[in-house]
Amino acid sequence: MTTKLLPKLLAKSLQTTIVHTDYTAPGGFAAYPPAIHHASTVLFENVAAMRSGQWKDKTAYTYGLHGTPTTFTLEARLAEIEGGSHCLLAPSGLAAIAMVDFALLKTGDDVLLPDNVYNPNRELGRWLTNDFGITARYYDPLIGAGIADLIQPNTRLIWTEAPGSVSMEVPDLPAICAAAHARGVLVALDNTWSAGLALRGFELGVDIVMHALTKYQSGGSDVLMGALITRDRAVHDRLAMAHMRLGMGVSADDAYLVMRGLPTMKLRFEAHDAAARKVAAWLKSRPEITTVLHPAFEDCPGHAIWRRDFTGAGGLFSVIFDERYTEEQTDRFVDSLTLFGLGYSWGGANSLVMPYRMTAIRRNWQGRGVLVRFNIGLEEPDDLIADMAQALDRLN
Repeated sequence: MTTKLLPKLLAKSLQTTIVHTDYTAPGGFAAYPPAIHHASTVLFENVAAMRSGQWKDKTAYTYGLHGTPTTFTLEARLAEIEGGSHCLLAPSGLAAIAMVDFALLKTGDDVLLPDNVYNPNRELGRWLTNDFGITARYYDPLIGAGIADLIQPNTRLIWTEAPGSVSMEVPDLPAICAAAHARGVLVALDNTWSAGLALRGFELGVDIVMHALTKYQSGGSDVLMGALITRDRAVHDRLAMAHMRLGMGVSADDAYLVMRGLPTMKLRFEAHDAAARKVAAWLKSRPEITTVLHPAFEDCPGHAIWRRDFTGAGGLFSVIFDERYTEEQTDRFVDSLTLFGLGYSWGGANSLVMPYRMTAIRRNWQGRGVLVRFNIGLEEPDDLIADMAQALDRLN
């Protein structure tokens, strides 16, 4: 696609010369980093090209919001990593989740969400119920094939999260997908925890895979972005229409930062995995901790399913403190940590910690100790363990 230039014989004032250049850089430049294409306005070769261009199938560029070579390249790479055919980018993981709901649901429809769902997704479910006449119901994440009993004639979508990002239950995705598809219901998977590296969602039957690229794909704790990946063209087209109607665009600079993180993603993920297992094993030996909620550990709900369906883990897991410790004491533990930042998210180089009031976000959580979630970064695990040891000493 070329820029229409003024004829060279046309006299130009200095101001017009500043705006309209006759120079075009020579072709043939090659480098490993992808080019960053900034654009709101996209120039067409002629009127025929403008009228024939299609943004939905990405055969042409029409407007910056609908994609540039930079965003198209990132979408293609993410689809390839996940084993999908189509990808759409969104400004955040939550924006991608909302795009699925608004693309597939209408007034009178029903959506099922796991009780361990990402809490902003739960808030979105409340909004759909209160303001849009869409019923959002919640199910036990370990229900498996039993979800068939919850599917109603108006159920259109089932959300899954593998594992739950706080309490870490691992769902039986093949069983849920089989029950859903037998009734013509689509299944969406939040696959952020494994970054598409340790869990192959499409091979287990899901229809839509969502990622918060904010996490491992970026790896720098400096980008907000989400992605939706599909194999079915009809499903993709419905999502693409919602993408257009909601104005879901991402900046070329942010897309570049995510692409810059992709070549090292698997190496970083494996390093997070090894460090997290070492730290989790140490915590499991401590008397202050009653349960380590790490899918690779036998006492994590759904561990057998994790062993069957996953090839690894990342840096995110939770622990439950003994009931004898109050929230004030566990808060003191968190505040005493020196190498852990107190903040949400995961997948970056820095370790993070976050305490949760589980009774506010989970049903039937009463009678358990305080839950604290950890993201194990890329520090030396022994240094993190030493930091945890001194913080645990301050519990009492």
